[in-house]
Amino acid sequence: MGRRRYVPELTDKRWNIRQFGERIAQNSPIQGTAADLIKQAMIGIAQRLGAAQSDTRMLLQVHDELLFEVPVGEEKVLEGLVVKGMEGAIDLSVPLIAEGGFGKSWYDTKLSW
Repeated sequence: MGRRRYVPELTDKRWNIRQFGERIAQNSPIQGTAADLIKQAMIGIAQRLGAAQSDTRMLLQVHDELLFEVPVGEEKVLEGLVVKGMEGAIDLSVPLIAEGGFGKSWYDTKLSW
C-alpha cells in the first residue's frame, strides 16, 4: 500500500493555519487532475498530428494552455484537432470546453480569443 499523505495544518490549533490546510487539501486533487488532463491531451494531440503528417509543432505548455507553431493554411484543421483533443482528453461527468486563437505571437493569440 502506498504512503499515506497528510496535511498537518488540518489539525493545527490556529484557525488561519487550519484554513490554509483546508485550501491545500481541496486544491491538490484538482491541480493533480488538471495536470493529468493536459498530459493526456498533449499525448493525443501529438499522435493525431503525426497521423495527419502535419508540419505543426507543439512548442510549449503553460498551465492549461498549449502553444503551437502552425504553418499558414493549417489553422482551422489544427484548431479542430486541438479543441477536440483537449475536450476529450479524459472522460468526466461534466463537459470540458477548450478554445483557441491564432497570432504571430503568443500575446497576439491571446487577443484573438
